[in-house]
Amino acid sequence: MPIKVGDRLPDAKFRVMTTEGPAWKTTDDMFKGRKVALFAVPGAFTPTCSNLHMPSFLDNAEAIKAKGVNEIAVTAVNDVFVMEAWKKAAGAAGKIEFLADGNAEFAKAIGLDNDSSAGGMGVRSKRYSMLVEDGVVKKLNIEEAPGKCEVSGGQTLLGQI
Repeated sequence: MPIKVGDRLPDAKFRVMTTEGPAWKTTDDMFKGRKVALFAVPGAFTPTCSNLHMPSFLDNAEAIKAKGVNEIAVTAVNDVFVMEAWKKAAGAAGKIEFLADGNAEFAKAIGLDNDSSAGGMGVRSKRYSMLVEDGVVKKLNIEEAPGKCEVSGGQTLLGQI
């Protein structure tokens, strides 16, 4: 069953790139005692993710943070090296935290995984955005149609904060 507003995020780990190389970051590290705007994409460098979803958060990053959000983060079922390359290509360094969910463990734990095997992409995350306060989901916007970014963009989440 998919996560819903009012639910606490499950314990999970993401890979992040640090100056010393790849490291682990837990959901507690990321969300405990903080207000975080989290969005998920099916894959780094894919057209909708790179041309619509990521820019919607980059364009609204200052306004989102001005409303008391401590961090904006993106997660995808990609490895940490792909996520780091995407961060650089998107010009998002210092603006958005990139959380690699390489084995889809977080996506599966919150029930927002999607089998994209028919398109040759394997198990991925559904596209969504959420506002998380101290580990609890306060707002949740899930895209129903693949390839669409109509309800989960940065401007939508900004309007909900």
